[in-house]
Amino acid sequence: MKREDIPPFIVNLGMKQGATDVVAKLIEQYRIMIRFSNNEITVSKVYNEILFGIFLMIEKHRAATTVPFSSLKNLERSVRNLVKVAKNSPPADIYAPLPEGPFQYDPTLLNAPQVSFNPDKLAGYVEEAIKGALEKGAEKVAGTLNATKARMMLATSGQVYGAQERTGLEISVRAFASDIASGHSVSISRSERDFKPSETGSMAGEIAKAASNPEQGQPGRFMALLGPMVFADLVNQVGILSSAFLVEVGQSFLVDKIGSEVASEKFTLIDDPTVRDDFGVRAFDDEGVPTRRNIIIGKGVLKSYLHNSTTAKKFGVETTGNAGLIEPLPWSLIVEPGDKSFEDLVAEVDDGIYVTNDWYLRYQNYRTGDFSTIPRDGMFQIKKGEISASIRELRISDNMLRILQNIMELSRARSWIKWWEVEVPTLASYALIKDLNFTKSTM
Repeated sequence: MKREDIPPFIVNLGMKQGATDVVAKLIEQYRIMIRFSNNEITVSKVYNEILFGIFLMIEKHRAATTVPFSSLKNLERSVRNLVKVAKNSPPADIYAPLPEGPFQYDPTLLNAPQVSFNPDKLAGYVEEAIKGALEKGAEKVAGTLNATKARMMLATSGQVYGAQERTGLEISVRAFASDIASGHSVSISRSERDFKPSETGSMAGEIAKAASNPEQGQPGRFMALLGPMVFADLVNQVGILSSAFLVEVGQSFLVDKIGSEVASEKFTLIDDPTVRDDFGVRAFDDEGVPTRRNIIIGKGVLKSYLHNSTTAKKFGVETTGNAGLIEPLPWSLIVEPGDKSFEDLVAEVDDGIYVTNDWYLRYQNYRTGDFSTIPRDGMFQIKKGEISASIRELRISDNMLRILQNIMELSRARSWIKWWEVEVPTLASYALIKDLNFTKSTM
């Protein structure tokens, strides 16, 4: 059986076993991963993976699984077991049948640009990044490069079939001027044309060099300038927690806030996977519904949650084309730019802190938005409109809604961010935040 025939075959099998609705998704992925440390390549691996995702309903009873594809016989066994699981699962509040197709998809989103998987060329990208960091004053450089091409084939019992190709280049560069002075930068692109390993290395090296000889930072509330790496992490939280599923179960600070001012009027956040050249491009969701541009927050006002067919029925709206196999998900988050340069933003700070990166963002309370995160890599004191000193050992401990409402300005320049702390590709700017709370780090 041809690969493209397997998803419809699984859908038919699920229906014959008693399911009322079935989604079958096959993903073939080829990936080359290169790791580097101490200024040289240390590991190069090739991954060739085939995964199969299945979601089915017996009216209000649901079940889902994702399994490595080994054989058709094992897939058939998975379907039969999943039907048994669904029959024994507690019923959902409502039953929303899968959307009925067929649908028309934008053909420009279905095919991906060519990306070279030549090992020498990929190694050359790594060498460019290392060179860029060293030229800016770094002593050691480490990181990871991934080159990926994938094909997704989706079939549903709603008479839907879709196939989409994806390619991508990602590099994450961490540069060190000493054991306690580091910088981090990333570049992600759907094509080689917009991939910038040299600039990424230079940015990481520049931050690392500037972070040399850090002083102990003082806790308190400060005007804060957040770099795109940090701001993308916060924006990811807004995008992910705008999922109507998380809103419904109360694990979101956006519960009951449609139409309310949840952020500064300077802030507009859009989920848009329909821009052809963007990294997070996607033609259809996991129910086969065509994706679209959705304004989550417009000039500070919460406009929409992200929906699949089930949450849309519960909320009395239409699906937004954000269905994952289980819950609605954002695909490609975009922050509308401001009108300031980085230098303009620094000049507006009389006494504040510039944070270039963070990690380990954790909530004390999802419902209220109370959280903390640890600044990582270069962090700097700003005095009278100038970066004056490198500082360390502080933690950001604040509230997500308060931060959104305290956005003062955003930069014109934006960067695409994605790495293990920022799951959803995000086009983020520099953000000036008033009264951000810094506490002493315990790490």
